[in-house]
Amino acid sequence: MQFVVIEDFRGGDPKAIYRRFRDKGRLAPEGFVVHHSWVAADMSRCFMLVEADDVTLVQRWVVEWADLVGFEIVPVATSKDTVVGLSPHL
Repeated sequence: MQFVVIEDFRGGDPKAIYRRFRDKGRLAPEGFVVHHSWVAADMSRCFMLVEADDVTLVQRWVVEWADLVGFEIVPVATSKDTVVGLSPHL
């Protein structure tokens, strides 16, 4: 399952986040895959496309960062998969 993750950097200061990332890595459990990551121009937020077969992997990752980051997590499907799923109803 794929998710779009929007991370809001608490306090608007990304330094603590990048310090932890530098020192400890992404802190993601095995099976949690980050496909792409983008940072807003003002460095206040990060947008990610991630994948995990089990939603608890996402939850385990969130716990590692929740003191520094607020999360919005949206399960998503590709447009192609959506068309296939809807085709019997079109």
